Amino acid sequence: MPTIRFRTLFSALREDCNEIAAVKRRNISWQTRPGCPQFEEKQLAFPWPEKPAAPVVPVFLPFAGCRTRCLFCAQDRQTGGESGIALALDRLDAEFARRVARQAPPAEAAFYGGTFTALPPELQEACLRRLAPWREKGAVYAARCSTRPDAVDAKSLARLQALGLGTVELGVQSFSSRALHAAGRGYDGERAEQACAAVRQAGLRLGVQLMPGMPGSEALPDASVPASRESASTDECLQASAKTFQADLRRALACGADFLRLYPCLVVEGTGLAELWRAGRHHPWPLEHTVAELAKALLAAGERGVPVIRMGLPLEKEFTVHILAGPAHPALGSLVRAEALYLYLAPHLAGNKGRIVILPARCRGFFQGHQNGLAARWEALGLCKNRVVFTPGAASCNFGGSASPDAENDARQERNSAPQPDKGSG
Repeated sequence: MPTIRFRTLFSALREDCNEIAAVKRRNISWQTRPGCPQFEEKQLAFPWPEKPAAPVVPVFLPFAGCRTRCLFCAQDRQTGGESGIALALDRLDAEFARRVARQAPPAEAAFYGGTFTALPPELQEACLRRLAPWREKGAVYAARCSTRPDAVDAKSLARLQALGLGTVELGVQSFSSRALHAAGRGYDGERAEQACAAVRQAGLRLGVQLMPGMPGSEALPDASVPASRESASTDECLQASAKTFQADLRRALACGADFLRLYPCLVVEGTGLAELWRAGRHHPWPLEHTVAELAKALLAAGERGVPVIRMGLPLEKEFTVHILAGPAHPALGSLVRAEALYLYLAPHLAGNKGRIVILPARCRGFFQGHQNGLAARWEALGLCKNRVVFTPGAASCNFGGSASPDAENDARQERNSAPQPDKGSG
């Protein structure tokens, strides 16, 4: 069994970082000499975001194929207005021409913004066949689309797969029939589950989009009557809505989602939801509540090995001016991942002040939280900066016992000269 000999924690890491990494790659247990902190390996229960295998080139088709407009929908505000499919495909050609000219890596074309599978079949085929010459040039390697659960069936999915479609993202939003009815979605939870099954059975990758805090989610999944906004407090409504979201997450994972997107509901000018909000009939999730609930969801998805590839809508300047209420934040994903890291590590640190923690370098950007927002909470657990070491290539976190006073002093003196790993992807 290899033994790592420490003079002090930080000098040993500087000298033996490669040896530690090699030992951990071989999955061999290791220990320190007597008198130094003993380390216990703990595998992280959720995946950190990796750099995508290939970029995605989006093609926005606002409202294309949509039969109705949902209560919360603001595609025109998000994408700058409606545009014809022909114009969108011309822009697609122009983008791939630029990518070929600069020898960019192959990308996945993604048809977003409408209900792709509800378009006339000839338009669906036109979109996918438009990619053929770019596939031949090596600019496109795959295609995906977003659509509604009530707009997919086995026959149409098989046809699209034959044309090169590889992934379908279902805008499920919720599996709660009450919430779906309140938002005017036009289908129920059972239909959403059937759509997920159809995508999987077609051999396509399944993405599920959920909307935490959507209107109607204040009703508990097992309640016989929706919660009354007049008789229930705001906190009660938030808690009921959170339970609906956590139930939605469990059902999405049970349906075999390959990845998730979590888009907390925002109140946007020009939508039906904006009128409900003005009338006091909708309570958007506060930012702090949103971060806490999404962090729990991230951990739950991570335990199943399902990545959450997006949290929150992109907040372009042209869009943010139309947001009236809701948990809009430019760094929502970072806030959630930081909170998730805290929620995961805190139980291991409780009652063990003075421990030293070795974390993967990818955690560095999230550890202190947005604008050092978690610093005080970590210090309350006895974990300050000089007790955290980030190592490149590590895939786990390690917890050590209390360091000796000499080791603490040495660590304090040497922390600025400690090994600085690659920042990775965060």
